[in-house]
Amino acid sequence: MSISKSDVERVARLARIGIEPHEAERYSIDLSNILTLVEQMNKIDTEGIQPMAHPQDIQLRLRDDEVKEVNKRTSFRPLHPP
Repeated sequence: MSISKSDVERVARLARIGIEPHEAERYSIDLSNILTLVEQMNKIDTEGIQPMAHPQDIQLRLRDDEVKEVNKRTSFRPLHPP
């Protein structure tokens, strides 16, 4: 898919973004390249591939949720000023 310079200028005008003519040409090329990349990625067959939450297969080492310290609230209460 290709984005023309006039498309970029039109969208910039509608969005009330001021761009220079030479910038519109560069944005046109950049956006066209991005859309080409998206088209290529959409063509990839991902059937049967499990989705990933993280690029590395990392296991989180979480500790067990257990009390390790006795609640000492009642012993500290007399020490608190009134």
